[in-house]
Amino acid sequence: MGYSIKTIAQKSGLSQYTLRYYEREGVLPVVARDVNGNRCFDDEDLELISLICCLKDTGMAIADIKQFIALSKEGSDALSDQCRLLQEHKQHIEEKIQFFQSFAQKIDHKIAYFSSLANEAKAANS
Repeated sequence: MGYSIKTIAQKSGLSQYTLRYYEREGVLPVVARDVNGNRCFDDEDLELISLICCLKDTGMAIADIKQFIALSKEGSDALSDQCRLLQEHKQHIEEKIQFFQSFAQKIDHKIAYFSSLANEAKAANS
């Protein structure tokens, strides 16, 4: 089944402009066209767009995503390089998670502190 760019934009949350830009820049491989020259996306394209969004939303640079996509075109010879890119990105995500967890702990501490102050104030006013 083929999807129009409008449908893919709705399903992916990306704008039609962004999808065209990704294709033009090589982030998204060239998409099939119908007899009228309109882009005709398939389920495999949708899955790839989902991965691209995941990588982008977790902080991978567009240049690195483009490199990952280029490697995917090389077949099995590039699998180890693709794996390496994803492992490096996952490590980057895990570092960000630890970074934000330290802030979450600080915020939890302040929530507990202010809650105890509020409880003390209620007790004093009772």
